[in-house]
Amino acid sequence: MPVTDTSVWNTLAPRNMELGPRSGSANILTDWRIIKGDDDIVWLILDRSDESTNTLSEAVLAELDTALDDISGMGAKGLVIRSAKKNGFVAGADIRDFRGVTAQEEQEVEKRMTRAHEIVDRLAALDIPTVAVIHGHCLGGGLELALACRYRLAISDAKLGFPEVLLGLHPGLGGTFRLTSLIDPVEAMTMMLTGRTVHAKKAKSLGLVDTVIEERHVENAVRAAVSGNVKTRRGSLKSGVFGFQPARQIAARQMRAQAEKHAPQQHYPAPYRLIDLWEEHGGDARAMQKAEIKSFSQLLVGDTAQNLIRVFFLREKLKGAAKGESGIRHVHVIGAGTMGGDIAAWCAARGLSVSLSDLDRNAMAGAIGRAAEFYGKKLHSGIERRDALDRLMPDFEQSGIAKADLIIEAIAEKADIKRRVFEAIAPKMKKNALLATNTSSIPLETLRENLPFADRLVGLHFFNPVAKMELVEIVAHDQASRSTLDRARAFCGAISKLPATVKSAPGFLVNRALTPYLVEAFVMLDEGTAKETIDRAATDFGMPMGPIELADRVGLDICLEVARMLKESLGGAMPEIPAWLAQKVEAGETGRKAGTGLYDYDDKGRPKKASDTAAPSPEMADRLILPMLNTCVACLREGIVEDADMLDGAMIFATGFAPFRGGPIHYARTRGAEDIVATLKRFEQQYGLRFAPDEGWKNLA
Repeated sequence: MPVTDTSVWNTLAPRNMELGPRSGSANILTDWRIIKGDDDIVWLILDRSDESTNTLSEAVLAELDTALDDISGMGAKGLVIRSAKKNGFVAGADIRDFRGVTAQEEQEVEKRMTRAHEIVDRLAALDIPTVAVIHGHCLGGGLELALACRYRLAISDAKLGFPEVLLGLHPGLGGTFRLTSLIDPVEAMTMMLTGRTVHAKKAKSLGLVDTVIEERHVENAVRAAVSGNVKTRRGSLKSGVFGFQPARQIAARQMRAQAEKHAPQQHYPAPYRLIDLWEEHGGDARAMQKAEIKSFSQLLVGDTAQNLIRVFFLREKLKGAAKGESGIRHVHVIGAGTMGGDIAAWCAARGLSVSLSDLDRNAMAGAIGRAAEFYGKKLHSGIERRDALDRLMPDFEQSGIAKADLIIEAIAEKADIKRRVFEAIAPKMKKNALLATNTSSIPLETLRENLPFADRLVGLHFFNPVAKMELVEIVAHDQASRSTLDRARAFCGAISKLPATVKSAPGFLVNRALTPYLVEAFVMLDEGTAKETIDRAATDFGMPMGPIELADRVGLDICLEVARMLKESLGGAMPEIPAWLAQKVEAGETGRKAGTGLYDYDDKGRPKKASDTAAPSPEMADRLILPMLNTCVACLREGIVEDADMLDGAMIFATGFAPFRGGPIHYARTRGAEDIVATLKRFEQQYGLRFAPDEGWKNLA
């Protein structure tokens, strides 16, 4: 039946979330509201004004202090803290409060954090039962607020975690000592060191929440908690063992070794500060709290945290471009190779109907197999895995073309083959369907020739591996309609990807900037430098992997095609492509996907690297990184991307460009354009024209 104003669904809608009694005394503040029911249980509801998500700002915490004053005189038998936002409890601290602080402000930051702790401590010290009712996201400062309550009741959709390490920080509002004393300390440290979230059921098994309930049971569960009838689990056997410093020292050594594999200390100090905190003060909550405040304040004013906070806002800017309704419900993917198959699997996992076609039945079988393996690892229930596989439909007859709202072509990187496919499918498409190409380098002006609806052609350039790389380049051309580009960006939002709109040009933005970096590494190989040494120069700079390993991961065949196209377009700005690259591709040695390329690979897809190669020279990183920066400056000057922030975000989220440096343009400005230009000129004299500084450096200085 249709939903009307008088339907039962609208009558029940206000009860979709239990937000306290309908009657009783109420006090409405700016961000909090206080409601006392006839049972003398007080509900303290957080609903930040003019915000879609709850975060903890200084103002929100100050108002919490005021609310606690009011509650102290109410004769309450219990206190419930809950969010009125449908998307979750509290997403963490308001990052805007952290942005732009400097080393000179460290003492002021420490004072502000001390005051915030006093307010949360006041909640923790209440002599009445306190209950946090958690739904959706409960992260960072939000989880620290919940930890200050005596009971935590989680709705089944709750996700809890401490992502501060991703901002170059560790928990700073009591999380370090409250979590390690509540649950197994090693589990607690793992949560904080990795930043990973745990779902409600996992949180219950850890002892992080006391019970998992459905929304309809909230009221009864709250009453049971206030009455002391909720079974709790506090601490663990390991908590007693790790109360002794020698035990913590052994565990801390293992934690540092693990952290070093993923976050080198010279670039990411926060994990090591957290380990130090626990090792030194894990048996003394008061001392650990004092050390937490000081350590957090020092980290916050440091370059790493400020640059990672910058990256947070770059992500928010890209997410903002993905808002809107795409109208895309069915996606048809042409090409079941690594990229096409993984794009199809990702879209189906995000709830879209997907048909996948390929002439090669073995390729199709491989794509479905990879999808099933991916779903088995990443989806949380058998029902979710089953539904995702149901939505992913092998389509040998290509019948999905006529039904699709979006068709994504992901076949060989050759313009003539792509155009023939476009010519064959165009008559079968719906009138309002979009046609997208996953080309990594071919200008769309070349691909749109003879296409009867160039206004609905767009580039959707995904990056490998699709499941890990957040960015998608939205490639625009001068005949693409505004509606097409808007729908393409909204589609990215619907599948949890970050869209970066770039102008159609050889290599677009990311591959154009990345190719000089890769080819310079090939030149170094020809000079006799060990591939492991080259890769280490890049990882020492902060790249997630070196250029040799990256070339193998991308595929040497794709590297060769992109390098040839850019060499034709840019001439002397690109080094000569080594002959051995084409020979390897012809021999089928295309990299990780073939089991051999520049490296050989084991059966788990890991490169076999020598461990006894020389350390990189001081200038080696500059030889790799500065051609990339030079190209980024050229792309900015040519208008390939609209601004420096978009460029920095695209390079971080598509290539993993050292996030702690804040992006290539931000790094260039921090280091100084003059210094980079001088180094490029020196390299130009030493190595050739490809290092000639771009004219755009004048605008950046």
